[in-house]
Amino acid sequence: MSARVFDPRICALGEGAFWHPLRAQPFWFDILGRRMLSRQNGAGLEWRFDEMVSAAGWIDRDRLLIASETALIRFDLRNGRQERLVALEADRPGNRSNDGRADPFGGFWIGTMARDGGAGKGAIYRYLGGELRLLRGNMSIPNAICFSPDGRLAYFADTAAQTVWSQELDEGGWPCAEPRVFLDLTGTDQFPDGAVTDAQGRFWNARWGSGTVACHAPDGRLLRRLTLPASQPSCPAFGGPGFAQLIVTSAAENRHGPEDGRTWILDPGVPGRPEPRVGS
Repeated sequence: MSARVFDPRICALGEGAFWHPLRAQPFWFDILGRRMLSRQNGAGLEWRFDEMVSAAGWIDRDRLLIASETALIRFDLRNGRQERLVALEADRPGNRSNDGRADPFGGFWIGTMARDGGAGKGAIYRYLGGELRLLRGNMSIPNAICFSPDGRLAYFADTAAQTVWSQELDEGGWPCAEPRVFLDLTGTDQFPDGAVTDAQGRFWNARWGSGTVACHAPDGRLLRRLTLPASQPSCPAFGGPGFAQLIVTSAAENRHGPEDGRTWILDPGVPGRPEPRVGS
């Protein structure tokens, strides 16, 4: 199976890929470039921001919830209008947002981290009904936020700790038990970055630095690895007709290869499913 270039534009730090099901349109971010990217009718689209942006979910056809380095923002694709909904770690000016994804209950999970990657300075939050609530602190590089098809299990990782956890959720989508280690990659060359689950609950995880996306069964067994020309894949998302394609961002940061930083497309052979709506 070969990866193909989905979008040739170079991202210093690609992240936050997701497919808008109502628009049949992909979106992703270049965090260090302070921009959101997309494609429509074969053309590349771009929106620039005054601060770093990293992840999003869809509210309706024309509005997104976007995580910036200082806030969660309601963004209108029609006119670029921005409305700050809630501050994000206003007491930590050295931090920024990182990986995030909508949950099946209308909430939005977002991770934060120190801009310098400092250990233990980040956290994971959940936004729901206008409230931002801390879920887990003492994180270094939170990543791999995604959810099982039935919505009763969340996944998240700390890339620096080379560990992915699974977290049981209650009927409202809140953690209801202690997280359990899902993947222990310590001592290997595997660093878990962004992730997404498919329609059968398999866990697809971009492995920073290894040039691969790894697929794991719900019990953690490694099922397969897909290889990309870019050495730093960062976030996968299912999209395209029938959600049968895997779009994967990458990063050119600290790399000089001609393929680093491009956005890629793979045919995983299994379907994903639509990203859930975020409550406004």
